[in-house]
Amino acid sequence: QVQLVESGGGLVQPGGSLRISCAATGSIFSRSTMGWYRQTPGQERVLVAVIGPGGGTEYEGSVKGRFTVSRDNAKNTMYLQMSSLKPDDTAIYYCNLGLLWGSNSWFPGDYWGQGTQVTVSS
Repeated sequence: QVQLVESGGGLVQPGGSLRISCAATGSIFSRSTMGWYRQTPGQERVLVAVIGPGGGTEYEGSVKGRFTVSRDNAKNTMYLQMSSLKPDDTAIYYCNLGLLWGSNSWFPGDYWGQGTQVTVSS
């Protein structure tokens, strides 16, 4: 069975940088599409970055150019490098394994991390 463990969240100033990580157990990581979602109170969980098994990436428009998603298959780990952070980036960030594309949208897999809080504030 798959387990996902997230780490790296914290408090940063506007304009600052932070890297969060998602470590996976199980043998399917290297052939799975992975994603980062984020959620704020009262809002839906939204997809912000996707990385495929071959390393291809997609980003939500508001983070494009500022966030970089990457993966290290030897370590079964996915990362999200966040720069030029804004207060609107404040959210709980969740890792997801097994995303699928269909009907012009991404659907999350059944495996989620516990979430890590990122707060951007002056």
